[in-house]
Amino acid sequence: MEKTDISPQAVLAVVALGSNIEPRAARLASALRALSEMPGTRLVRASSLLDNVGVDVPPEFAHLRFLNQVAAFETSLEVHDFARRMHGIEDAQGRVRTGVRNAPRTIDLDLIAFGDLVLDEPDLTLPHPRARDRVFVTGPLAEILPDFKWP
Repeated sequence: MEKTDISPQAVLAVVALGSNIEPRAARLASALRALSEMPGTRLVRASSLLDNVGVDVPPEFAHLRFLNQVAAFETSLEVHDFARRMHGIEDAQGRVRTGVRNAPRTIDLDLIAFGDLVLDEPDLTLPHPRARDRVFVTGPLAEILPDFKWP
């Protein structure tokens, strides 16, 4: 599928981006660009950047501030393919999963919603189970999609 071949059945994918390892803004910009370049996917709108403290971060990492953003994409990719490619972008940016919850990360990409899909699978839950409780998601989301309805 060519980049410009976005089907009429395209869905709206909402992604939360975050980084707490410098250069944070460059990492977010690179991830946003990579997401936009996925086949059958185009950026609809991206929020401004939000600088904030980490949530539920181990004390030894509390001094590392996060830079967050939310972006909406139209995509004709299937949800699991979209999520797999999204995690590939994290891997390409040097994301290391240490097993320590909320440890520092070069980039963190979370699929918040995918159209009106509701899933509860071992590797994918939609809508994202903690997104509604996180101001660093809900604030930027309201900025770009003020009429967003949670599935």
